[in-house]
Amino acid sequence: MQWSVGQMGSHDRARWDAFVQRCPDATFFHRAGWQRIMEDVFGHPTWYLYAESAGRIQGVLPLAQINSRLFGNTLCSLPFCVYGGIAAEQEEAAAALDQAAQQLASRLRVDHLEYRHLQPRHTDWLHKDLYATFRKPLAADNEQNLQAIPRKQRAMVRKGMAAGLRATIDTDSDRLYANYATSVHRLGTPVFSRRYFRALQHTFGDDCEILSVQQGSKAICSVMSFHFRDEILPYYGGGGDAARACAGNDFMYWEVMRRAADRGRKLFDFGRSKYGTGAFHFKKNWGFEPQPLRYDYQLHRAKRLKDVQPLNPRLRLLIRAWRLLPLSMANAIGPHIVRQLG
Repeated sequence: MQWSVGQMGSHDRARWDAFVQRCPDATFFHRAGWQRIMEDVFGHPTWYLYAESAGRIQGVLPLAQINSRLFGNTLCSLPFCVYGGIAAEQEEAAAALDQAAQQLASRLRVDHLEYRHLQPRHTDWLHKDLYATFRKPLAADNEQNLQAIPRKQRAMVRKGMAAGLRATIDTDSDRLYANYATSVHRLGTPVFSRRYFRALQHTFGDDCEILSVQQGSKAICSVMSFHFRDEILPYYGGGGDAARACAGNDFMYWEVMRRAADRGRKLFDFGRSKYGTGAFHFKKNWGFEPQPLRYDYQLHRAKRLKDVQPLNPRLRLLIRAWRLLPLSMANAIGPHIVRQLG
């Protein structure tokens, strides 16, 4: 069989997405719309490679380059996304994409090439044991889903219900942004731009859904979720002190789960978290078992991987200082920093 590797153009988007919908290895983050977000929102060059035979796409590999003076020069599939890497129906197609990506990384003279697969592809490459993801089947019956939540966590969900909280679907990202920005500032993490969240809504339409939890007339927490095939992926969320006081976040994720089951979704993807963090333990408390994410790293110009993550002791002082910034200043500066991190 003859294989050719091409680069997605605007005329290829429909058949790229058709392949992503049917390929078991593909994820929401393989969708063609992410290319516009990488280029237009973050300003990063992309190479959306596909392998085809007889005019039919049988493998895809979305790649974006982040070239930062602070954090290095990397080629990754895919920055700002939990999953990525090669999605293929045939091993020959996967091998062709793999070879093309390595050649591209060499031509670009990047520090390293990174694949964010659910399962590692290259056992001989470098890996970091930083993250786990949390994925669990959903039942069609929501009482069964509720009972599957461990008792102590289920009590927190019921506490939110008893507090008279109300969940609503938002048509814009304003309330989400306010809650999310407050949360990440408390954690000492730079925030994404407002433009990013608007672009996600515009690009993915009904497959990008924002749910906010109200206490009275105030939205105390919000979450943006992605729908993909039979999966629901709550991805960006946040809330402040008011949400923690009345178990608003617990109620919020239950509402996402409940509504997803009502829509026929069969898998709840809670996303990745770093080992040892509060988010990691929160997801475990819901009865989700952590699945290690061992991303693949192939060194090119670099001799070792940089340790660019909040648990690095060298960055802890910067995190503490960031928390002291006024929120308005952090929201203005943050997007310029986070776009370099990936």
